[in-house]
Amino acid sequence: MLCPSFKVMNLQQLRYVVATAEHRTMTDAARSLYIAQPALSRAIRDLERELGMTLFARSGRGVVVTAQGRRVVKLAREALDAVREIEALSTHGHSSDAELRIASTPSLEPGLAGRLLPAYTAEHPGVRVHIVRCDGRDGVISAIRDQRADLGLTDLPVPTDLISHPLERQEIVLISPPGVNLPDPVPMSRLNGMRLILPAPGSSRRREFDALFAKHGVTPVVAAQLDERGNWLNTVRSGTASLLWYRGMAEQATRAGLVVRTLDPSVRRVIAIVHARRRLPAIAQEFLTVAESGSAA
Repeated sequence: MLCPSFKVMNLQQLRYVVATAEHRTMTDAARSLYIAQPALSRAIRDLERELGMTLFARSGRGVVVTAQGRRVVKLAREALDAVREIEALSTHGHSSDAELRIASTPSLEPGLAGRLLPAYTAEHPGVRVHIVRCDGRDGVISAIRDQRADLGLTDLPVPTDLISHPLERQEIVLISPPGVNLPDPVPMSRLNGMRLILPAPGSSRRREFDALFAKHGVTPVVAAQLDERGNWLNTVRSGTASLLWYRGMAEQATRAGLVVRTLDPSVRRVIAIVHARRRLPAIAQEFLTVAESGSAA
């Protein structure tokens, strides 16, 4: 017997649910979908009423995904992934709606991702690539686990529930304001007492830096603590302190009038593409193939 009170969800509603979960505010989600915010809010309320459950709890100006909502969001992402694959098969290629989501830290995006994306889009012009910007490695891992991204670009190590494909080894360099009297390379001992901008306490990257300082017996002065969404280079340019970061940021730092120096002994990190232990969408597998073909790891 049919249930007259239940209406089957459509793909548009699934996209609304996923966008709201990713952006955590109705305003930002509506902007990404190119619809009015009241229309999105109304659609979500109607869907919650149809399902008989609350998907999003309102919190200040944003929303929080409920326990029931997390399950719905996960299934909605899987359904949209399946639809994209079916469309690709039906057209013997990629549909104009095909979208690849790659989670990346801001520090890696302008360097390594800037080289990978042109190579990929040249071969697959019909695929839209959406960069999910994350706060550090922990943010990339969360984006993969929550299925907000198909692939992630980060440094290793990552937990064993993810698969990693090493691409290259990037050097950690010292980025300083102009006028700082330092040799090049900079002996690790010179970091003792140096004013440094460091990642936020408790982050995986901060723990690694603290371990590096302990290994070399140095204690820098913490001038500022920022997450990866912070304006790192502007803080350095203000003359506040120096910064330890990837060589991939060197060109950007030099354009900003900053000085980039190597460390002695050198410190390097392996950069990798990571993903969940599940079958990848075809467009994600193709990106991985392009990335590995040009890898320097």
